[in-house]
Amino acid sequence: MRISTSKSSRPPLSLFIPLLLTLGLSGQSMAQGQDATIKYATKLPPPVELQYSIKAKQSGLPLSGSALVKWQIADRKYNIITETHAMLVGKILDASSQGNIDDYGLAPDKFVEKRFRKPATTTSFERDSKTLRFSASTETYVLKGGEQDRTSASWQLIAIARAAGEAFKAGSEWKMLVAGRRDADPWTFKVLGSENIKTPMGDMVAIHVSKAPPADSKDQQLDLWLAPSLEWYPVRLKFSDADGDFVDQVLESVKK
Repeated sequence: MRISTSKSSRPPLSLFIPLLLTLGLSGQSMAQGQDATIKYATKLPPPVELQYSIKAKQSGLPLSGSALVKWQIADRKYNIITETHAMLVGKILDASSQGNIDDYGLAPDKFVEKRFRKPATTTSFERDSKTLRFSASTETYVLKGGEQDRTSASWQLIAIARAAGEAFKAGSEWKMLVAGRRDADPWTFKVLGSENIKTPMGDMVAIHVSKAPPADSKDQQLDLWLAPSLEWYPVRLKFSDADGDFVDQVLESVKK
């Protein structure tokens, strides 16, 4: 992602850390006795590279940029790579998720995130011992099936939507446990309805899905618009903070 701004020699980075389908939404750590993830039918989309344009606001400062997401699947394995670059400071985020495909859909083995001027963190899904571990904390969770990481979560949602058919309708909710850099939290995606989204590729009808933070929480809200006519790829994503700051990214091109 290349970020540009005319008001500062160094763009603020706090807003851009959770970009690009890494879905970096923070929250309180879940209790160790978390419920098992619901097993949904899934239908994974074809491999693709998605290029996005980005508009954002941080502390009143307008920013713009671009982002690249690579989704790869082969031989019952998957790999997701995201890259974020700022024009004046270089790469500010590398994130990747890799693993297998099982009865739940995506089954991550490793989630790696490298933030600007910080060491990489690794979240490990140790299938043999059924343990979820974090290099950045001592938290552990029992793997019960269906758990995702911040990068794989949106692609698991896409696979659920593609398989759900008419059940993926306004008012429906879809739940999963999502691991970040230090802990894991329950996420609930709610389908809001169909909307028309303007993109450089033309207008597209998309299904608006929202992951809202819990009541009285300062977590970010995440909104996704999935396009059924384009394999349900996200044609728009928006991260919103309670103070009015936001990141809004719109699909520019698709390379299959």
